[in-house]
Amino acid sequence: MVVVQAPLPKRPPDVRSISIFGATGSVGANTVDLIRRDPKRYEVVALTARSNVAALARMAREVGAQLAVVADPGAYAALKEALAGSGIEAAAGPDALVEAAARPADWMMAAIVGAAGLRPTLEAIRQGGIVALANKECLVCAGDLVMGEVARNNTQLLPVDSEHSAVFQVLDTRRRDAIEKIILTASGGPFRTMDLESMSRVTPAEAVAHPNWRMGAKISVDSATMMNKGLELIEARHLFDLPSERIEVLVHPQSVVHSLVSYIDGSVLAQLGTPDMRTPIAYALGWPHRIAAPSARLDLARIGNLTFEPPDFARFPSLALARDALRQGGGATTVLNAANEVAVAAFLDERIRFTDICRVVETCLEHAPTRSPSTLAEVDDIDQSARELAWAAIGRRSGH
Repeated sequence: MVVVQAPLPKRPPDVRSISIFGATGSVGANTVDLIRRDPKRYEVVALTARSNVAALARMAREVGAQLAVVADPGAYAALKEALAGSGIEAAAGPDALVEAAARPADWMMAAIVGAAGLRPTLEAIRQGGIVALANKECLVCAGDLVMGEVARNNTQLLPVDSEHSAVFQVLDTRRRDAIEKIILTASGGPFRTMDLESMSRVTPAEAVAHPNWRMGAKISVDSATMMNKGLELIEARHLFDLPSERIEVLVHPQSVVHSLVSYIDGSVLAQLGTPDMRTPIAYALGWPHRIAAPSARLDLARIGNLTFEPPDFARFPSLALARDALRQGGGATTVLNAANEVAVAAFLDERIRFTDICRVVETCLEHAPTRSPSTLAEVDDIDQSARELAWAAIGRRSGH
């Protein structure tokens, strides 16, 4: 499957109806920030959050949402109380998330972190509108399934990860035979130059302190292990329909060049910008037109130097694990994602060391099923089995 750019309408819509799934996370909050700056252009259908009732209710009131949904069923009473007198409908639970995704909207932001975002994202895709995808795990867990639904429902899928947004902006889909390769850039995270012995002693607080980007804890740890780039490699494989051998990773500490596309004539096209997620979000929010964003403007003269280096696979084995999972096929990428989610949670809970995260994932990949999941139920079965394996491996390492 390929992300295809549809013909551009003559002018942007006067009002775009939107829903934001994962509104209280980093991507969701930045999306809400853009809406606040031009509220007359948007009608907010639904906002959702995992458990942060206070932030969800505040956002819903600020943007005049029709519906607010909290994924935690136990938080329903608190959400209903927080929205009392606002006229905003409250709902809770996983089924309510899926029902919210089925509500008509022109544009939906899929920003729920992890495999938990798969069901509502699939439901939004089935509505046939525009889905802005910030949840890379959907394609890692069930890429063929998701892209099949995109094709069947004529949905416009817009990548929101800064790297994939960059590729989308410079990829000539009309001349695919001219594309040589895609190059995804990576900051290298906070431990880019740290030796393995020191990495084994890093704390969760150190791992979530990203040098360039402000992100949630799980994504920050993924960036520190470079698993985030491994997941993005798998995502790019599905989004742009290129074999993994034609998708490279290049470490770029300044996070200014967000990704590049190399063509057969020797041309290399890149998208540049300051490290601010509001830029790729604004691109998706305004697509197929561009809208204003408050991101700091790029000043290359002040920056002076941009540097690049190959990734170190010995210190960051997650990249090799992601490539191996793609080559292995079957349910391997589903296992990779599930095991990583469990291992990162265990690290943040100080049950395993930072360097144990990839070891847990590698152990689980040894048991990955050879069959590819063709239904959501099969994805769930593989995901659950991988999580059980991961917790067992963590128990052996932590002595529990």
